Amino acid sequence: MTPEGYVEYKRREFCKDIQCAVQLELNRQIEGSAAYEQIRKKCSHACLYTTWQFHHWLIEKGYLILKPS
Repeated sequence: MTPEGYVEYKRREFCKDIQCAVQLELNRQIEGSAAYEQIRKKCSHACLYTTWQFHHWLIEKGYLILKPS
């Protein structure tokens, strides 16, 4: 649940913003197709970016990481 006044991170927002080569290739495919799923595996098994890069991107964009108490 997103707190009032906040927006939730959208799936692959980071990838789209930095224009990741894998994301650009995904954009050319039909979501759910065999080609799309094969390209998507690159993201889950061999991402081109680090957690550090993603985390700092979140900070730069003003995102907060919230955890319910």
